[in-house]
Amino acid sequence: MALAFFTPSILQVTCMVLFLFHSKSAAVQYVLEINNNGPITTGAQATIHARLSMKNYDVVFMSDLKSYYFNWIFTPLTLIEKSEQRFNSMITVTGEFPGDFPIFVWVTETRCWLCQPIAKGFTVLHVTESIVGNLTMTQIEDSMYVEPDSNSATDTLTQISFFLHDPSNYFKLSSFIYNWDFGDGTQQVTKEPVVYYHYSTMGHCKVHLKVVAEWQQIESATQERKIVQKTGDFTTKLELLDAVKSINVIGSRETHIMENLNLSLHINGSPPLTLCWLIKAECIPLEGEKCHLVAINGSSYNLNHTFHNAGEYCLSVRVENDVNMLQMYREIKVWSTGIHPAFFALPCIALISVMLGFVIYMTLRSTSQQKDLVEVADFDFSPLSDKNLSPSDSESSCGQICCRSCFLQPPQEYWETIRESHRLLHPLYNPVKTYTV
Repeated sequence: MALAFFTPSILQVTCMVLFLFHSKSAAVQYVLEINNNGPITTGAQATIHARLSMKNYDVVFMSDLKSYYFNWIFTPLTLIEKSEQRFNSMITVTGEFPGDFPIFVWVTETRCWLCQPIAKGFTVLHVTESIVGNLTMTQIEDSMYVEPDSNSATDTLTQISFFLHDPSNYFKLSSFIYNWDFGDGTQQVTKEPVVYYHYSTMGHCKVHLKVVAEWQQIESATQERKIVQKTGDFTTKLELLDAVKSINVIGSRETHIMENLNLSLHINGSPPLTLCWLIKAECIPLEGEKCHLVAINGSSYNLNHTFHNAGEYCLSVRVENDVNMLQMYREIKVWSTGIHPAFFALPCIALISVMLGFVIYMTLRSTSQQKDLVEVADFDFSPLSDKNLSPSDSESSCGQICCRSCFLQPPQEYWETIRESHRLLHPLYNPVKTYTV
């Protein structure tokens, strides 16, 4: 019966639409804007608004004294209210059946029904049996609310909220129950559309929410009260990533001009990462793309730079992923090649080495001279030496000894030592001398 009732109207609408869209408008300078506040649930009301304007001729259009009429086709929706002004028209409709329903409107001059439309347009209203709304997620970092879109940070408090779309206050007398499934095995039932949850592990998860609305309705025929329920299922996917928590720079804080400075950057955060670095005389916040941009799929990056002038510099680094952004700064001192501290140590080391070598040489030389003196002064004063020697030999040996004594000139302490040693000597035999007359 319902299908038979709506069939003629649909055919009529189809013929009218074909006629309107194939007709040629005499005034193509008019523009018709049309929109609706759907989607809505069955039984609720939706508002469709149409506005007529003239493109690039607003001043002339506003001074136009003509009146216009808005023609609507909204079958099989039910009209609740219609209001019309000079250049605007608005209707309120409701739908008892789910589906996508086109709504057509065209504008003609008043009192000219046979004239061609000066502007036309259409919109589609979506009607569903379930509750209409959407899920949103917000993370709280340092007492600030951040909307992470589809990516969220681990170890951060997450606020999950459900927003009901009810432009006509259809559910104003309803009570709601919210069944939450956070995607990691945890479930919760609340009467409020907002929950707070803490995700501790990285990965992908799917948040599911089932909303149940319940209210009492009076039957018009029997005047009896009955309980009416509507439900809605909402799902959103969530990718949990580790936020960028730290940037560690490993490498020297000092270098020299025309030398290659190699720094290693280690980042604590989930890739992919976008790294931006810049070396200037002062530390500056990095904004936009005025730096060296690098895409990183890991957690480390090697940075190489050569300085051409001495002085103090600042390395500015910004790292961000789909969760957050972090900046850090590092001071670098650049020396000129002529004042390297190591160059002062080399002459000192060379001078100390020469002095040590000189001291060792003098010590060895003094020891060698003392040994030669002892060997020269080793005389034989035994009587046998006088016996075996002839007078000539004695004289020559004495002369040699005397010459050597005079030449070497041993010190006085040496002779005293000799005398003391000879007094202590005990002869092994009594010397015997023979005198010939």
